[in-house]
Amino acid sequence: MNDPAPAPTPAPRRRARVRAPELIGKGGWLNTGGKDLTLADLRGRITILDFWTFCCINCLHVLDELRELEEKHRDTTVIIGVHSPKFVHEAEHQAVADAVERYEVHHPVLDDPELATWKQYAVRAWPTLVVIDPEGYVVAQHAGEGHAHAIERLVEQLEIEHEAKGTLRRGDGPYVPPEPVATDLRFPGKAVRLPSGRILVSDSTRHQLVELESDGETVVRRIGDGDFREPQGLALLPSGKVIVADTVNHALRTFDPGTGAIERVAGTGRQWWQGSPTSGPALEVDLSSPWDVAWWQGKVWIAMAGVHQLWTYDPETGTVEVAAGTTNEGLVDGPAAEAWFAQPSGLAATEDRLWIADSETSALRWIGTDGVVHTAVGSGLFDFGHRDGEAGQALLQHPLGVTALPDGSVAVSDTYNHALRRYDPATETVTTLATDLREPSGAVLDGDEIVVVESARHRLTRLRLPEEAVRVEAVAHRTQRAATEVAPGTLRLDVVFQAPEGQKLDTRYGPSTRLLVSSTPPELLAAGEGAGTDLFRELELNPAVTEGVLHVSAMAASCDDDPANEYPACHVHQQDWGVPVRVTPDGVARLPLMLAGMDEG
Repeated sequence: MNDPAPAPTPAPRRRARVRAPELIGKGGWLNTGGKDLTLADLRGRITILDFWTFCCINCLHVLDELRELEEKHRDTTVIIGVHSPKFVHEAEHQAVADAVERYEVHHPVLDDPELATWKQYAVRAWPTLVVIDPEGYVVAQHAGEGHAHAIERLVEQLEIEHEAKGTLRRGDGPYVPPEPVATDLRFPGKAVRLPSGRILVSDSTRHQLVELESDGETVVRRIGDGDFREPQGLALLPSGKVIVADTVNHALRTFDPGTGAIERVAGTGRQWWQGSPTSGPALEVDLSSPWDVAWWQGKVWIAMAGVHQLWTYDPETGTVEVAAGTTNEGLVDGPAAEAWFAQPSGLAATEDRLWIADSETSALRWIGTDGVVHTAVGSGLFDFGHRDGEAGQALLQHPLGVTALPDGSVAVSDTYNHALRRYDPATETVTTLATDLREPSGAVLDGDEIVVVESARHRLTRLRLPEEAVRVEAVAHRTQRAATEVAPGTLRLDVVFQAPEGQKLDTRYGPSTRLLVSSTPPELLAAGEGAGTDLFRELELNPAVTEGVLHVSAMAASCDDDPANEYPACHVHQQDWGVPVRVTPDGVARLPLMLAGMDEG
């Protein structure tokens, strides 16, 4: 008796192919030699859209992640940066042009100040990567960091597929480099006054330190030939050496002004990811974009912008450890282990306080010797502006530096307001010391004067500290990103993650995913906040609160799915979202957030 033939396996359903929307932006194009690009110009090439904004440290990480792919597949693949601003300053075309040069972006960039293309592609987070095939269809979308390996594998598959179809066009891409400009400094970051009276500056875009005479103009020497990558913070140690935040190398180095010796003292050169050690021998622990350093309480304190924390380095023991912050991005005060920061980028030490420029919350904060974090100025991720007066209602815009003044007050390099501000803890008031500075990123005292690093003017500017502040018209802003309208009651949150082809979720040591949810104000959520391992959550909205921000942090780990490989390569994908929401009767009952997903073509 013959067995009946097995029923055929139904073919998998193929999703409808989505045609990529056109690239539009009122700011125009950069790095194209003056040409406006369209998707038709890119037909036949694999196109990767990188939605970024230059304030975002995660976006800067992705720029670095993509460099190898960009070079390796230059004849088939075009990366297009779509600059989608958060802050008002980032909507200025010249500021975008400066950022493209500052961060050595070597591909075309569309300046989209009104978020037109962002909305067309339904993007919800910085950074987001969208892959378009040579026929003009969207084939993948990824939010956050850690996706370069998956995208490269997809690019290789698309090359094979479209080479066979005859739809792949090889050759030079549309990138046209801008003409170089000769200046002594190029986007300097921070400065420190040496015991000799000279000034040492981190010349970030040229990957060097520059020692200047006390006039702040005459170059004495340039330091570092391949030692640094976009160095930022500098601090003088009791030993007389200078410690340097070697930001893109994810390391700390010392420089000896006497001998000229440079030595790596912390960091491995690899970027820290969730699950990596947070303490131990300094040369064995990964760091993440250290942006500034300060000597306080017998240790080097580190503004670890890449993970929204403060760390310390102890030269005596040669160890590092986390000192404050949870890695969650936001503004939460309290004990150091529970506080939230958002890209801390500037530090200044006094006897009893460490002052912090917390850039993404446009805040000035401080931690005391008791280990408690406080906010002096600032209210959260989405409120910023230029307003003097009582600290509770004063506003800053993405400050990158803070400098302690002799009277106990502090000067804030209010970067995106192009201003130097002053906060007086005695009166708890904010005043403006100077305006018309171009992206000040740090400042150093020199007698009765303050020397400001004007990063976007490529120079140091010397100012006398005035007795009275300059008065400016108050301006307040909220991030222009539209709120998502959600229905009252239960809101289903889904973080969509699909392991890249050839990989699987890494469950060898327990759950491979993590989801953390909170809100501003905290009363927005009646239930559903907290941590868990599922990438979905039923949130209960408080009927008494009609608008706020949902803070979502997601992580997933995947490894190569090859049983024959005893040591498979593993990768971490992670992203934080701040989603403004407004509760309306006609709103949605489900909020999907794309960590990594693919549309089958």
